[in-house]
Amino acid sequence: MLILESVAFQYPRTATTYSFDMQASAGAVTAITGKSGCGKSTLLDLIAGFQQPGSGDIYWHDQPLNKLTPAARPVTTVFQRNNLFEHRNAIDNVIVGINPKIPSYGIDYDAAAEALALVGLAGFEKKRASQLSGGQQQRVAIARALVRATADKAPLIQFDEPFSALDQATREQMLSLVKRLATTHQCAILMVTHSIADCDAIADARYEIRDGRLFSL
Repeated sequence: MLILESVAFQYPRTATTYSFDMQASAGAVTAITGKSGCGKSTLLDLIAGFQQPGSGDIYWHDQPLNKLTPAARPVTTVFQRNNLFEHRNAIDNVIVGINPKIPSYGIDYDAAAEALALVGLAGFEKKRASQLSGGQQQRVAIARALVRATADKAPLIQFDEPFSALDQATREQMLSLVKRLATTHQCAILMVTHSIADCDAIADARYEIRDGRLFSL
């Protein structure tokens, strides 16, 4: 379980102080909603370690995360922008999530190919990221998160509006995949979204950020 206890954060030279208390269970999808600029991405950055709280504690399965670097945390974040290596092909962009040496065959290669197939990109393994559409690039990023989770390298997955570039049919497929990922592999999934329909489709719990604070709905 992910637990945030009285986590406070303030950007320099701003008046807004964010204060976050929440729990997100393994095996469940927890949705985070709120107006643009309310602090949703700030919350994800604090959990991932890209920002440090001024006070309060973050725990994963009772282990404190505050002092760990982003690379040492059991967290994968799928951003609105997919953070792919544009010059590398699709399967390399997936494999790097579990093996920075990027092998061209073997167990890790097979796992990456399977993840691409699960997101509907079988046959696209050798396509460079720069040759893919925005929606296809986002699916590669989701495949990377999938392969990291199934390898137990990052069982806490954060999705920051990951489906905005996808058509409706693909969006529904990815929502179903995310739900299966949570339940089958006991991942804790945080999903930042503006879509109430996405919340209704797969969320087990929902929080809303208002005035810099989290409210359970």
